[in-house]
Formats: sequence, C-alpha cells, structure tokens
Amino acid sequence: MRTQLAIKTNAFLENYFPERRVFLKSDNDTRFIRLRPGTQVVALAGSSLLVAWAIIATAVILMDSIGSGNFREQAKRDQRTYQARLNDLSYQRDTRAEEALAAQERFNAALAQISVMQSELLNSETHRRELETGIEVIQSTLRDTMKDREIARSQVAQLQSEDGGAVQIAANTAPMDFLADALARTAKERDQVILDSQDALLVADELNQKIALMQEQNDAIFRQLEEAMTVSVAPLDRMFRAAGMPTNQMLETVRRGYSGQGGPLTPLSFTTRGEQPTTDTLRANRLLNQMDRLNLYRLAASKAPFANPVKDSFRFTSKFGFRRDPKTGGRRMHSGVDFAAGLGTPLYATADGVVTHAGWGSGYGRLVKIQHEFGIETRYAHMSKMRVKVGQRVSRGDRIGDMGASGRVTGVHLHYEVRVGGKAVNPMIYIKAANDVF
Repeated sequence: MRTQLAIKTNAFLENYFPERRVFLKSDNDTRFIRLRPGTQVVALAGSSLLVAWAIIATAVILMDSIGSGNFREQAKRDQRTYQARLNDLSYQRDTRAEEALAAQERFNAALAQISVMQSELLNSETHRRELETGIEVIQSTLRDTMKDREIARSQVAQLQSEDGGAVQIAANTAPMDFLADALARTAKERDQVILDSQDALLVADELNQKIALMQEQNDAIFRQLEEAMTVSVAPLDRMFRAAGMPTNQMLETVRRGYSGQGGPLTPLSFTTRGEQPTTDTLRANRLLNQMDRLNLYRLAASKAPFANPVKDSFRFTSKFGFRRDPKTGGRRMHSGVDFAAGLGTPLYATADGVVTHAGWGSGYGRLVKIQHEFGIETRYAHMSKMRVKVGQRVSRGDRIGDMGASGRVTGVHLHYEVRVGGKAVNPMIYIKAANDVF
C-alpha cells in the first residue's frame, strides 16, 4: 500500500518535475547526477523559504529604518519645541523682571511723593493749629479790649454828668480814638486768620485726596507684582520638587554662596524709621523677598542638571534600570540613559560645575565627570573626543566633548549618568521636570 502511494506520488510529481540528469564531464570520465522529482521539490521549497525569509527580513529592516527616521524627526520636533518654550520662558522672565524693576521704580517714586505730601499735610496741620491759637489769642485780646471800652464809656458818661466834664472828655478823646483803631485792626486780623484757617483746611482735604489716589495706584502695582511673582515662582518650585530636591535647603545653600554684602542677592527692604511698619511697607518687603526667592531659583536651576546633554537630533536607545546586557545577554543594572546620534555629535554640560575627571574610564571609555552643587555629579561616557580638563569650571551649555564609541559599546552613543551622593538616579527625572516647566 505504501509502495503504491509512493509510486503514485512520484508519477504525479513527474508531470511537473520530470526527472533530470546533470552531466559532469572531466578529461578522463563523464558522470551524471540524477535529480528525482522529490529532490527537485525539496530544493524548490528550500529556495522559496530562503527567498521569503530574505523578503521578510528586508521589510523588517525597512520598517525599522522608517520608524527610526520618524522617531528622529519627532525627537527633532520635540527638541525645537523645547528650545522654543525655553526661549519663550526666558523672554517672559526678562519681561517680568523689567516689569518688576519698572514697578519698583514707580513704587519708590510713589513713596517719595507720599512722603512729600505727608510732610505738606503735617505742615498745613501745624499752620492750622498755629492759626487757631492766634485766633484764640486775638479773641481774648478783643474781649479784654471790649471790656476796657465799656469801662471807658462808663467813665465818659460819669464825667459828662459832672461839672467840668468837657475838659475831661477832651483829655480822653485821644485814648478812645486809639482804642477804636485797635479794635478795627484786631477785627481785621481775626477775619484774615479765619480765612487762612479755611484755606489750610481746603489744602489738607486736597492732600488727603491725593494720598488716597496714590494709595490706590500703589495697591494696583502691588497686585500686578504679586501675580507676576506667583506665576514665576510656582512652576520653578514644582520643578525642583518633581526632581526630589528639598527647596528650602537648596535655596539656603545657594544663598550662602552669594552672601557677600552688596552682591546681587542682598535682599532689599523698606525702612520704617523706627516707627511701626505700615501695611504697604510689610507688603513691599514680602514682595522683595519673593523677588529674592525667584533670583535664588534662577541660580539654583543653573546648578542642577535640568538641561539635555545632546542638542542635535538623537534617539533614546536604552533607559535607566535593569536591562539585558547587549554583550553577554545577562540581566544587569543600567545606571544611566543612552542617547544615540552621529559620530562627533557635540555634547554639552547639563549644569554649572567643576570637571573632576577627564580620561579613560575602563568600560566607560573616554569619560568626563562634573561635580555640581547639592552633591550632584554627572557622567558623560564613550566620547570620541574630550574638550575639557580636570579642574576646569564649566557652565550649563558649555561643550565638553564629542559623541563616540569608546569603551564597552555596541555602537556610537552617549551614556549619561546623574549621581546624588554617589548613588545613581534616573537622569530623566531632571529632564522631564524641566520639560514640564519650560
């Protein structure tokens, strides 16, 4: 039964794959190889499988290439968006700083005007009190004079009733005229004092209205500055907290580094000249403290690794954490992130600091280490060229080397690490925290 099935199968295959012979001729002999139908079918199937595998592999490679190109384009667009947001934030920060400076100047001018008006108001009040005192003195003098006049009239009436009164009347005529003139002058001075006092009251009312208007303007300036400070400080505070950095301790560290008298971080304050501080004075000092805090945040942001070490187009090829070792295939800890780009791509410092290592680092290859504030260290490995030296102070954005493939690698890339207190942490914590703000 099995023989018959084999015969039928062979006969069926001979219709499509007839038996062929391949002759091999040499100088002394001629041989041939018989290709049966089954052998031809197996060879055809193997060839078909090989062609199919080549087609599928080519398609996979093309799809990966297209996907990598799309990812690079997306990364480039994200990079441009990040730069645009960073530039926009810098512009807004400069604009807010200019607005704060202009508002502070207006506030100082308003305080000076208020001080002048208060002095004028005090002078006017003093003058008014002096006038009131003068009026009281004049009224007292007038009463005494009127009393003397009544006494003199009584004496005149008594003299007229007596003999020889004409002589005495003539003798008292001069004092009576003098007394009448004194009364007239006193009445005139009293009327003038009353007019001056009324004018002083009007001037005091005008000054009070001007002071009230000035206080309303100052309140509007205060509100604008307080809103600007809130909008500027809150995102920076969230950025540092997202990176796990204690803000109060961090700002105190920065303040100690910039504590010189007269330096850029010396807090301003308004004096009360020994008097109880007013509401505006307390409000102004709170605002100046917020401006000082914003300046400290700005300095702290340049000292922590919130920037990206690669500014050109790149692709993330490995993240932080446990992964399969590309060399051995085993599972091991990857203490940084990998950025893949072209050979010689510029690499930049992600924060201000001092270079503590610039040389060969075993599996790291050409390695640069930078020590930053707050116990933070960054590492840049597998470089093709280093552009800094040990002891050199660098700022965020300074070029420190070129991307390469030195050390234990499978291709051109940058291995980037962030260590806090000697312990490796995920660098994307800082980069993502900055992206959420900028």
